Amino acid sequence: MQDVRIWLVSIIVLITASMYGIYQALDAGLMDKHYIFTPEKLHALALSSIEQHGNNTADLVATIIETLRADPNIAPYISTEEEWMFNNAGGAMGAMYMIHCSLTEYLLIFGTAIGTEGHSGRHTADDYFHIIQGTQVAYLPGPGNYEPEVYPQGSVHHLKRGVVKQYKMDSSCFALEYARGWIPGMMLFGYMDGLTSTMDWGTLIATTRRTGGEIIGNLLKGKI
Repeated sequence: MQDVRIWLVSIIVLITASMYGIYQALDAGLMDKHYIFTPEKLHALALSSIEQHGNNTADLVATIIETLRADPNIAPYISTEEEWMFNNAGGAMGAMYMIHCSLTEYLLIFGTAIGTEGHSGRHTADDYFHIIQGTQVAYLPGPGNYEPEVYPQGSVHHLKRGVVKQYKMDSSCFALEYARGWIPGMMLFGYMDGLTSTMDWGTLIATTRRTGGEIIGNLLKGKI
């Protein structure tokens, strides 16, 4: 029995080390040419939309989508359908509208009209929350750190890859969320609550259909 346990542990360590090595090699190969968005341009777009529409979230989102679709370099990779679905991850619950998803990027509207709180996840991509309505707060524990990070409308909460935080939306809050890195590494976190807690198979199927369809469609267009 002892030999079996040692063998199993050795196999797990080997697999983990191999996966980490593969991830490091893939991550080193990521270059700007793989991306069609930049955090800076998305922030400028969010600020421009806020300036035009204030707290009118519906018009804010509509302007963001219209502007993206008007860019010939981006339009072919933007979803043509506005489909909203619930998202449960890290104990938090909100709604999302997927604008783009590929192996190296996703762009979506994420938020809630009633508030939520949860675990950010520890991801293989940088995650930028461009707050377009409401306020998000976050907490990263550390020596002498007893105050929340506060991200009001117009600010950007950059969750760096590998960093984990507690986050909260006290009430109505929506963000233009942009992830940049290796997106498949984030997916298990996105599915786990649905598989182990909510058992909301309808949402899981819709999420799989939409995410998979977007990734495959963009791959066929040459976008990894």
